[in-house]
Amino acid sequence: MICRVVDGLGRPMDGGPALRDLVSVEIDGSAPPPMERSCLKNVFVTGIRAIDGFLTTAQGQRVGIFAGSGVGKSMLLGSLARNSCATINVIALIGERGREVRDFVEKNLGPEGLKKSVVVAVTSDESPVLRIKGASTAMAIAEFFRDRGENVLLLMDSVTRCAMAQREIGLSVGEPPTTKGYPPSVFGLLARLLERSGSSARGNVTAFYTVLVEADDMMDPIADSVRAILDGHIVLSRKIAAMNRYPAIDVQSSISRLMSDIVDKQHRDLAARMRAIMAVHSKAEDIINIGAYVAGSNPAIDESIAKIGGIEQFLKQDAYVKETIEQTLGQMKKVLE
Repeated sequence: MICRVVDGLGRPMDGGPALRDLVSVEIDGSAPPPMERSCLKNVFVTGIRAIDGFLTTAQGQRVGIFAGSGVGKSMLLGSLARNSCATINVIALIGERGREVRDFVEKNLGPEGLKKSVVVAVTSDESPVLRIKGASTAMAIAEFFRDRGENVLLLMDSVTRCAMAQREIGLSVGEPPTTKGYPPSVFGLLARLLERSGSSARGNVTAFYTVLVEADDMMDPIADSVRAILDGHIVLSRKIAAMNRYPAIDVQSSISRLMSDIVDKQHRDLAARMRAIMAVHSKAEDIINIGAYVAGSNPAIDESIAKIGGIEQFLKQDAYVKETIEQTLGQMKKVLE
């Protein structure tokens, strides 16, 4: 199935030859038992400076990418698929517009990303049952490669559309809408689906799930529920995207809950110092912009003015440029010096 695009039931939809000699697996699997999950200690290198430097991810970690429409989610997923240290990518495009599937495969993923990927695509016009089955199929494929010892990366775009599919099903069978129109079964589905990724006794599935936030509202019930389950979240900012900075990651609003456990003290100190400089500059930005700040009045603000340009340049990265963790740390030191 590697280098192929299949539908929610695992059938080829890319015009290629039929799939042969497949192993039959149960797509609605269960999460690994809690006491069989291995402790996460190895860094998952994404090749993206903003993530590896400030939001370092562990192999087997589950991270949410929270964003509104049109702020660069697909570009970020394509970069992760091409540049990360994963040996196998499993990409679930759930509820996408039909036009976007081919665009993603040919433009964002490209031949380099596709040669180590399995793409499961279920478009928005398919039935809600098939959309949910597509997410489960992608999970089952990821689990299969995990059990073979591969370093698996699961990318799902988006978990919000899985929740919307379950809402359609729940309301049609008479479930009461409880939270902003979502019935209780939606939140049960999210927990079952998201808990299947992560670490197990046989290996790890590192997962990035995109979450659509309506009107950029981070307190949306789906966003809030997913954030509580996952091991970290990356927020894409429309304001940063409007400034033409890719990736549009809002470092101040994002967090990796496992970063402090997997990086050394030097890396933690570099990230903490750069975050502090960004926070000081953000707080004083208004008085700086209107010219009310007098240089020398506050050493912290003076430092932030001197170094914010370098930090912004560090966070800006071309989608097709790959950085090693050593290069990322070297540039962080250079900015602070």
